[in-house]
Amino acid sequence: MNKLLSVAVMALVLWGLSDTAALAETSSDANPYGLHALWGQGDWVARGTLVFLLLMSLASWALMAAKACEQWRLFGHARQARNRFWHAASLAQGEGCLAATSPFRQIAASGIAAAQHPEDRLLGTLDQHGWITMTLQRAVDDATSQLQGGLALLATVGSTAPFVGLFGTVWGIYHALTAIGVSGQASIDKVAGPVGEALIMTAIGLAVAVPAVMGYNILVRRNKIAQDQLRSFTADLHAVLVGGRPS
Repeated sequence: MNKLLSVAVMALVLWGLSDTAALAETSSDANPYGLHALWGQGDWVARGTLVFLLLMSLASWALMAAKACEQWRLFGHARQARNRFWHAASLAQGEGCLAATSPFRQIAASGIAAAQHPEDRLLGTLDQHGWITMTLQRAVDDATSQLQGGLALLATVGSTAPFVGLFGTVWGIYHALTAIGVSGQASIDKVAGPVGEALIMTAIGLAVAVPAVMGYNILVRRNKIAQDQLRSFTADLHAVLVGGRPS
């Protein structure tokens, strides 16, 4: 998953940079206050801010797509566990009915191993009930950690992108004031470019932050549903293992 996400991010970054270069090469007959003017007339600070916002946007969209696919697969594994595992003749057969990449299979395998090998208990100080409980909880924690991976990036993008855009806004206003000071007059042709640059930076910052915040909230909500399914499966498996149902 991490390799797939890295490849997706790199591809999107290369596409974004090539698209930005194409904008910079637009003819001068186009809108002098558009994106191509922002890139062509801006200094290295303005260009760096624009590229940074672009990278933040590409990374957040790639991460949201990857996490959505991961959750979709987990919900499929949950349906598989409900339809196959609990209808199997034995726990071992039920484990074999689950996909190899399913976190439900990993939880089942951990619980079955803990029940079949009581000698693995930590220094022999835990009874079988406590050992099974601890093993299952560890397996659920591992699956939950994998689900939550990458969400911190979305939270970071959603909280910092508006301020990065605001930095571009301040820089554009600074250019406008500089143009007024150099020319000695506040004519519209002197300040239109820098002020337009400032407004574009503000809009881009918001355009990057809003999808990241919405995607974060949606993914967190779906993660809670997935975690509830994992815990429900684990609780049922724990009851079967501790209850002594023959495997």
